Amino acid sequence: MSRIDAVFSALKAHHKTGLVTFITAGDPGPEMTVPLMHAMVAGGADVLELGVPFSDPMAEGPVIQRACERALKFNIGLRDVLGFVREFRITNRDTPVVLMGYANPIERIGPDAFIAAAKEAGADGAIVVDYPPEECEQFAAAMRTAGLDLIFLLAPTSTPERIAQVARAGSGFSYYVSLKGVTGAGTIDTADVALRVAAIREHVKLPIGVGFGIRDGATAKAVAQVADAVVIGSRIIQEIENTPKEGAVAAVQAFVAGIRSALDSK
Repeated sequence: MSRIDAVFSALKAHHKTGLVTFITAGDPGPEMTVPLMHAMVAGGADVLELGVPFSDPMAEGPVIQRACERALKFNIGLRDVLGFVREFRITNRDTPVVLMGYANPIERIGPDAFIAAAKEAGADGAIVVDYPPEECEQFAAAMRTAGLDLIFLLAPTSTPERIAQVARAGSGFSYYVSLKGVTGAGTIDTADVALRVAAIREHVKLPIGVGFGIRDGATAKAVAQVADAVVIGSRIIQEIENTPKEGAVAAVQAFVAGIRSALDSK
């Protein structure tokens, strides 16, 4: 059983909703990444998404775009991100870490090399925004063979055919993007999310995480009524942006703890 499977099994057994949290590796500085990862776990995160900085992050809104720009000023690349995972694993062997990014860095080193390096570093899976399921079945199979999960995005516009493709190729969990837009934009219509998640569950038997637009405990609690996990990224990056560097770790831990508390009170 993978770390991701184990976490979602435990959450289900305890009737809890998972909390998936995101930061961009290298932001606001390389020395901050691993402490921020540990802070999110201490605050109650169940799964960590670690963003791989990229120059053209098409799914991201302004907040995460700025985080990528700050990280790229330190020349943070995929191999640096894997180094952060390796360092995190020295003291945390249990919390799943999912790499989130784009195809270009993977294609540059080669999919097989990426899988081997991710496995060696202690990562548990990846979300590759611009790898559609119909074009990467071989990559998904190779990830599964290595014990890694390839997690796909589903959107309000996803057709039943696309949902079925994700059901065949994906593993770990499925990530439902609740908005027709980029990260951090708009307001979630929780009634619509409930309808969409119900439709997805007709095809996808994996746990379903819901993200994009979850900004506070109230929204997280509402989404938790229908999702297996909530995913928060842009709002955490804003905590990092709006806090002096020396206080960022504590601020992120406190914010995540507030979301965890809201989820546990549902």
